[in-house]
Amino acid sequence: MTLATLSDVLLPALRQGHAVAGLVTAGWEDMRAYVAAAEAEGVPVILQAGPACRAHTPLPVLGRMFRTLAEGAAVPVVAHLDHGYTAHECREALEAGFTSVMYDGSRRPLRQNIDETAAIAEMAHAAGMSCEGEIGFVGYAGGETSAGTDPEEAAIFARETGVDAVAISAGNVHLQQQQQGGLDEARIRAIEAATQVPLVIHGGSGVPAAQRTALARGSNICKFNIGTELRMAFGQALRDAVNRDPERFDRIAILKDTHEPLVTATRQVLRALKGA
Repeated sequence: MTLATLSDVLLPALRQGHAVAGLVTAGWEDMRAYVAAAEAEGVPVILQAGPACRAHTPLPVLGRMFRTLAEGAAVPVVAHLDHGYTAHECREALEAGFTSVMYDGSRRPLRQNIDETAAIAEMAHAAGMSCEGEIGFVGYAGGETSAGTDPEEAAIFARETGVDAVAISAGNVHLQQQQQGGLDEARIRAIEAATQVPLVIHGGSGVPAAQRTALARGSNICKFNIGTELRMAFGQALRDAVNRDPERFDRIAILKDTHEPLVTATRQVLRALKGA
């Protein structure tokens, strides 16, 4: 069994100069492909259950799915709750076998975010698990706008919450379908100078691949969340599978045809985050 906590994979990444992919899952097909890709590349992987995934599949089921994959994997696998919004949700994830929770208090005032995140971190650590928090707000393509992370607030947040990783806002945006713009590296360097914990970039699909690689190897960013990019790859593979034989109706046979294309796309993502 290679089930791991977030700290198990991010602390070595911080020391060794690489990053780990937090891959946003939607169901068994992509989870399985992500682990297969990680094994092929010989790197750890963080399987993430976000709000949309949890609305589709109950947390206890997701926890069992993640742990089942980890039990047979040749690389470390983290079972991670992404964007948990309540203490109840985070507690339920830990009880369901998740090894890491991300509490998102980024919309709240600083003091409230610190206090609530600290309580979640304490709960996770008491269970022997990890906690990620967010300071600053990462917006959404076509939706809420971002509020960049203030380095001084990041230092206070990291120190007073005791989290194992801090998600920051530095030009990254959720749900971007194209790589464009890039991250604000001056802001990232200022945050690095004020903190010592592993940093996390949400909305990694919108970050140019070359910048992902450079920051993975030369900064304290140890985790890039990737969702949209791989959902698009899955969607294309699924359309191709259906269109190859419009008479075919067995969904298991159709979904099997998405596996190799998604493994290939995922390996490309993982390869870019490896160390030099």
